Amino acid sequence: MLAGMGVHWQRIAVPFEYPVFFTRDAFATSNTDLVDAITRHEPDRRHRLLVIVDDGVAAAWPDLGASVTAYVAHFGGRLVLAAEPLVVAGGERAKNDPGALAALHARLHALGFDRQSVVVVIGGGALLDMAGYAAATAHRGVRVVRIPTTVLAQNDSGVSVKNGVNAFGAKNFLGTFAPPFAVLNDAAFLTTLPARDTIAGMAEAVKVALVRDAEFFAWNETHAAALAACALGRVSEQVERAARLHLAHIAGSGDPFELGSARPLDFGHWAAHKLEMLTDHRLRHGEAVAIGMALDTCYAAEIGLLSVAARERILGLLATLGLPIWDVTLRLLGPDERPRVLVGLAEFREHLGGELTVTLLAEIGRGVEVHAMRDDAIQRAIDHLAARNGR
Repeated sequence: MLAGMGVHWQRIAVPFEYPVFFTRDAFATSNTDLVDAITRHEPDRRHRLLVIVDDGVAAAWPDLGASVTAYVAHFGGRLVLAAEPLVVAGGERAKNDPGALAALHARLHALGFDRQSVVVVIGGGALLDMAGYAAATAHRGVRVVRIPTTVLAQNDSGVSVKNGVNAFGAKNFLGTFAPPFAVLNDAAFLTTLPARDTIAGMAEAVKVALVRDAEFFAWNETHAAALAACALGRVSEQVERAARLHLAHIAGSGDPFELGSARPLDFGHWAAHKLEMLTDHRLRHGEAVAIGMALDTCYAAEIGLLSVAARERILGLLATLGLPIWDVTLRLLGPDERPRVLVGLAEFREHLGGELTVTLLAEIGRGVEVHAMRDDAIQRAIDHLAARNGR
């Protein structure tokens, strides 16, 4: 063999683990979940923290900053604040403003953060995404503890391994896969959520039930009235069950960093992401996901993949929960006279990389992958949803 010829296959296995606490009143000094999560590897070390708070959460919880400060002081031998809690814009503003990301990078630099420092993020999924991306790209990875404060973040995005921001008009164009150091799902934060946000977050619970767990879907049907009324006990139970299903998928799918093109937990999302952008985020993410699921459910029934009875159960649950299954944006046409939402298929394929792979339902609790979708059947699905909504 000539010198320099041949191949060396480098293989690296990197295990990740992180605790997800289902707790209440995380900043009560009697609750040690947060301090235990942060100091679990080095219990005798004093850990530096930067606490970042969603401005919506700060408004709903005006004493939160004082509670954080008091908590850290109580555990002063193990924790120390690098600065006062930092309140920043939440919602899609956090993900759409490059200046917000740059400002957070600058703050981490000014505070001399290192890879053993900890960013504690308290807020909704959009802020968790942005702050997680900032931390993941500082020193190639600063530790992040997420404290999600919405139903959607607690049952899905907050327990996941993804971070990102929007750019170039595309959802999550910039991002990383970076598991959090820990997650604390604090049920107390759900008590101040507006009903619209509580219900919107339930879409991701319905989604994971549809593609993974028919029994959980039936549980949602049984308790739909209480969920629609935002009864905290049922909402908390739904959050935990959905989060555990999402965590099981991340751990057991064999592709936690989505190196392939199959993403069953993105059921309904090809249309949802486009609807969010087309409505300039008038639709909440969960609302867009609900419409996307309704569209794909009707499409699957149109092509004979899913039974009409299953379609009716799915649309019925979404409606009973108070989730939308229609938006006028579905009727918007592009220059080619095709529904503009269809552009979402091409963008979804690009985001996946390579072949288009969309999860559809063969039955409740079982998703299947398809690699093409027919315009005519999508149009009939849109027409069906329009007719149900008197359009």
